[in-house]
Amino acid sequence: MRVLFVTSNGVGHAFPVVSLARALVAAGHEVLVATAGEGLAVRQSGLPVADVAPGLTRAALVERVRAAEPEAVREMLAGRIRDMREVARPISVLVRALVDGVLDLAREWRPDLVVQSQAQHAGLVCAGALGIPLAEHNFGLVRATGMAELMRELLADVFQRHGAELPQRRTVLDVAPPSMVPGPAGRLLRYVPYNGSAPVPDWLSEPVDRPRIAVTLGTVAPGDSGIGPVERVLALAGEIDAEFVLALGAVELGALPDNVRAPGWLPLNALLPTCAAIVHHGGAGSTMTALDAGVPQLVLPSGADRYVNADAVRERGVGLSAAEDELDVPLLNRLLTDAGLRAEAAAVRAELRAMPAPEVVAAELAEWIRG
Repeated sequence: MRVLFVTSNGVGHAFPVVSLARALVAAGHEVLVATAGEGLAVRQSGLPVADVAPGLTRAALVERVRAAEPEAVREMLAGRIRDMREVARPISVLVRALVDGVLDLAREWRPDLVVQSQAQHAGLVCAGALGIPLAEHNFGLVRATGMAELMRELLADVFQRHGAELPQRRTVLDVAPPSMVPGPAGRLLRYVPYNGSAPVPDWLSEPVDRPRIAVTLGTVAPGDSGIGPVERVLALAGEIDAEFVLALGAVELGALPDNVRAPGWLPLNALLPTCAAIVHHGGAGSTMTALDAGVPQLVLPSGADRYVNADAVRERGVGLSAAEDELDVPLLNRLLTDAGLRAEAAAVRAELRAMPAPEVVAAELAEWIRG
């Protein structure tokens, strides 16, 4: 079986598909990832990757979206989004940017199945044009019910140009723990974190004499809303009996308190097992990786789907959420000492680990295609 993965041009959408793609390869299937821009970093995983929109960086795409749908972008950055359908028009701009490259690649490579990352529907057009099944791989807690039909309306000219209709056979691969969402969107798939490749420092495996707190803003938030939350953490760090590790990449921070490390970019799935807690921006990758590690979270959301994730973390009891200006010493101490948060985080970790593993779902997909 040949499986074409189609993802948008960002690591937050490309990285979550890696574990399933690797499971398919291990089972003897052929896999190819179609993406662009920052999404090309998925090459680090060892998977074959094709650039379907050369030069289309995330910054270039954002400018296109801002020009075409300025009000929708303002709503998204303000954090008012609760359903993917609310940002269907901005997403349609992404589809138009990728779809021709995806179709050219697919017509040459001839896949048997298309797996598309959530919030990216060039794969929908591709599967419809080739008359093959489609699996939508979601990346977190936000729901996308009804998006295919809405995209068919918004992209009627694109569907017509490529001779496509909605694929007759579609399924959704849902990585969200059922206790944190209204209901499963489709086939459950255990979330196995892949956070990129980077050298792991020796000190990460050494014993620590006090709790460790990871701090990250992901790959997108610093460019959208700045590093204000990190600066606030740094202002408070000296009053907390903990070691803070800033997993931020190349960010200029100046002098740091003695109990703060800034090693540059670290894969969260390597860092979090050594941590007692995490402070982050609410990105799906950070949220889901923390859930997989069973680590209490403090979420300081900053737009897009991050408020959805923050609300779910708070309501499930696996962490806390706050505005940046609400971050203070008592809140950080509660994150470290609240036994209830730790117990619920462990419960959700067990829930995730009980979901069907990527190799199981890979076999199910192969059987589905044969059926």
